[in-house]
Amino acid sequence: MSVAPSVPVPYASYLRVYEPLAAFPEPERSHWDRYARGKRAPGAQEELRRSLADLLPTPPVPVPVHESGEAFVARLDGVVVVCPWRTRLRGWLALEELVAGPYPAPVLDAMLPPVVRAQVASDYERWLSRNPDARPWIRTGVWHVPLRWFALFGDEEREYVPGDAAEGRAPVLRYRTTMAQARRRLARALKALRESIDEGPMTQGLVEVGRWLEEFHPRALVELDFGGLVHAVPARWLAEDRSAAQLAEGIAALRDGDGETASEVYGRLAERWRAVRDLRFAN
Repeated sequence: MSVAPSVPVPYASYLRVYEPLAAFPEPERSHWDRYARGKRAPGAQEELRRSLADLLPTPPVPVPVHESGEAFVARLDGVVVVCPWRTRLRGWLALEELVAGPYPAPVLDAMLPPVVRAQVASDYERWLSRNPDARPWIRTGVWHVPLRWFALFGDEEREYVPGDAAEGRAPVLRYRTTMAQARRRLARALKALRESIDEGPMTQGLVEVGRWLEEFHPRALVELDFGGLVHAVPARWLAEDRSAAQLAEGIAALRDGDGETASEVYGRLAERWRAVRDLRFAN
């Protein structure tokens, strides 16, 4: 099995966009410039720790009072690129999904009392009126990786680092690509789907992801991180996973007019991830 985390980790995956400093207006650009040069940027575990700390008070604080000034930092062709956490905005969006989810009212009220939810919703409405074009740099998939995300990446961009129990190091599985490549792959996948099958969830999902990507700088970096999912599945499962390659195989079959092979490939991929999603109900 994978190495157990030192702090609780949600079984979630992340799709992130890192933009060059030129994409940000002042004074935010100068802030991120100082941030990237001035210290080692915290990782996903630190972001999680801070988020969990807000849930300990009574009543809990589901959305931070102030927006985070932190970001993930990387380099693309020698250029610094940053992915702002925007924890407050993501908290509002996550709460909307939670309220619209399958939880019965008594369970939802026990997790977050109605008065807390009402106050958070009111705060978000006021904030959104002042920031109508706001969008997150990070998207989250709980207990799975949405299959449409794999359409943005090639198997050659897969990075897998096994965990090391002796050193307390968790495994890492991620993909990274340029924004230009991600958009090209998405466009090809959409074309193949629209020419071969009726409009469906995969097509709609790709359109939605494409609209999101269009909001960012053309020289950005796009990253798919398996995040906390590495703690939910065996190490062998991670080492053998080739989901991006499988999805690409299915799309190529569609493009060649081989719907039977495409359906078979997609079915195997969907079943693989359905088994992971089912773990949420495990005792």
